[in-house]
Amino acid sequence: MSFPPRAAAEPLTVMGAGLVGSLLSLYLARRGHTVNVFERRPDPRRAGADVGRSINLALSDRGWRALEGVGVAEAVREVAIPMYRRVMHDVKGQLTHQPYGLPGQAIYSVSRGGLNRRLLELAEAEPGVTLQFQQQCLDVNLRQRELHLRDAETGAEQHVAFRRLFGTDGAFSAVRGALQKTDRFNYSQSYLEYAYKELTIAPAADGGWVLEKNALHIWPRGRYMMIALPNLDGSFTCTLFFPFEGEESFAALPTPADVEAFFGRVFPDALPLMPELTEDFFHNPTASLVTVKCFPWAFGDEALLLGDAAHAIVPFYGQGMNAGFEDCTVLNQLMDQHGDDWETIFEAFQEQRKPNADAIAEMAVYNFVEMRDRVADPRFLLQKQIESKITAQYPGQWLSLYSQVTFSHTPYHAAWTNGQRQDAIMARIMPHIQRPEDYDRPEVQDLLQQEMTANPAVAVPA
Repeated sequence: MSFPPRAAAEPLTVMGAGLVGSLLSLYLARRGHTVNVFERRPDPRRAGADVGRSINLALSDRGWRALEGVGVAEAVREVAIPMYRRVMHDVKGQLTHQPYGLPGQAIYSVSRGGLNRRLLELAEAEPGVTLQFQQQCLDVNLRQRELHLRDAETGAEQHVAFRRLFGTDGAFSAVRGALQKTDRFNYSQSYLEYAYKELTIAPAADGGWVLEKNALHIWPRGRYMMIALPNLDGSFTCTLFFPFEGEESFAALPTPADVEAFFGRVFPDALPLMPELTEDFFHNPTASLVTVKCFPWAFGDEALLLGDAAHAIVPFYGQGMNAGFEDCTVLNQLMDQHGDDWETIFEAFQEQRKPNADAIAEMAVYNFVEMRDRVADPRFLLQKQIESKITAQYPGQWLSLYSQVTFSHTPYHAAWTNGQRQDAIMARIMPHIQRPEDYDRPEVQDLLQQEMTANPAVAVPA
C-alpha cells in the first residue's frame, strides 16, 4: 500500500503505545504526519520481561491485513507460530483434534510483549514518530486541546497541546475518561465472574516443545478451562480461566499444596510439564475479564477512541487485538476517502465500527462457553464435522461462524447474524444425524436442501 505524503500534514497525538497505538502511529506517519506518542508505562524494550505480562495472543486474518497495510507483516511473522488446530485434553490425558479452518489455514501465536516490542521498534525507526514513555495522563482538556501529563520517573508535570488526539490507551483509557464527562456519553463495563492467571509449560531439555507445537491446546472442564499457546523458545504460555470464588476457584486454592493437588486431579497430563507451577501461581497476578462498551467514540474533530479504549472484550475469540488492528485499517481507508475532513472521518469511523465491536463482544462471551465446555462434547465435535461437509457442498452459501470471524474480512456484525442463522439450521438438522455417514442419507440431504432454500440469508457477504 502506498502512502503519498500530504503537503504540510499536521502533527497528530496518540495516547497509548500498546499494540494498537504503535501500529496506528505507523499508519499516520506513512501519511506524512508527525506523530507524538505518549505511554503511561515504561518502555517494554528496556524494562524487562515482567512489564505488561499477559496471555498470548492469536493473530488472524484481520490483524495480518492491518500489518500488511504498512508493510510490517513479514517482520511480525518472525515472532509468530502458526496453529492449525485445537487439541483438547481430557482428564485422562486423551487428545481430540479439531482443525481451525480449511487445510493450510492457521491462527498465529504471538507474545503480547514480543509483538509490542517489535512494533515499537518499527515505529521508532519511522521518520516523524516520537515515543515518550512513563507519561501518566492526569487530564485531557478536550475544548482547549491540551494534555496534562506527569513523568512517572521524575514527577515533573507538563501541559502539552494537541490538534487531533487518538486514544489507544486501553480498557481503562484516560482519553475515554475525558469523553465520559461530555454530554450524552454512554458507557458500560461488565465483568465475568472469572479471572485469568498466566502459567508456563516448560520447554523440553533440548529446547523443543513437549506438546504439539503448531496447535492451541485446551483443557476444557465445564465451568472453567486452561489453554496453552506455543512460544519460540519451546515453552507454552498457559492461561487458567477460573472462577474468583466457589468450591473450585482461585479462592479455594490458598496454598501450594492445594494447587498441586488440584492440578494433579484436574490437569494430570499438564502438571508434570509445569515445574514452576506454584511459583507462577502465587507470583503472577489474578486478572479480571472485562467488556467495555461506549459511544460516541469521537469528540468533534478533536479526539477519537480506537482499540480497547473504545471496545475492550474478553479474549475467548482471540479477536481483541485483531479488532483493534482492523480499526487502523478502517481509519486509513476513511482517510483515503475524506482527505483532511477529520470530523467526517471520525463520524464515519464510529458509525461503521460500533456495530462490529458490539458483535465481537457478544461472540467473545459466546465462545467462552464453547471452549470451556462444548469442545469436550462428542455431539459438538460431530456437528463441526457436519458443518465442514456443508461448507464443501455449499461453498457460496455456508461458512462457519469461526471461519467468518477468523479467516475472512466479513464485518463482525454480519458474521454474527450469519452464525445465529446457521445455528438455528443445525439445531433442526442434527437430531437426524448420529454419525458422520448419516449426512449422506437422502432424508438428511432433502432436509438440508429445504433449509438452504428457505434461508437464503445465510449466504456469506463477499
